[in-house]
Amino acid sequence: MSTVTLKGNSINTSGSLPKVGEQAKDFTLTKTDLSTLTLSDLKGSKVVLNIFPSVDTSTCATSVRKFNEQASGLENTKVVCISRDLPFAQARFCGAEGIENVINASDYATGQFGKDYGLEIVDPPLLNLHSRAVIVLDENGKVIYTEQVPEIVDEPNYEKALAALK
Repeated sequence: MSTVTLKGNSINTSGSLPKVGEQAKDFTLTKTDLSTLTLSDLKGSKVVLNIFPSVDTSTCATSVRKFNEQASGLENTKVVCISRDLPFAQARFCGAEGIENVINASDYATGQFGKDYGLEIVDPPLLNLHSRAVIVLDENGKVIYTEQVPEIVDEPNYEKALAALK
């Protein structure tokens, strides 16, 4: 279990992020077009997993926008933005914001991704949502960088995450 804060108040997650050097666990998420996305679909590309509670909050929306800006210039890299938002909400946000360079994927159906990656929040008021984190994978699905953002309302360290890709 990891502890993060929400506006200074402690909340716990279901576990800990995978460790650098570990093989990432496979996952099945739902894309905005309701098709599935698995880790094996991304094999051969470097992957940035941008994980957050809800695209309908300002910090989460900012992280999607910033990674979208960077994604077009990244060689052989896919950025996947993951939350428990419904795929319809993700599609609405991306359409309104012109987000086209990232893959939005939802863990709404089972929450298994959040459980497997130690990100599920186990305390109110964000119970069952995912904590804010970034996980970077190499072309073979090995973890090369992680960041569990300690204060959920803060943005991740974009520069460090993107530097891990080099």
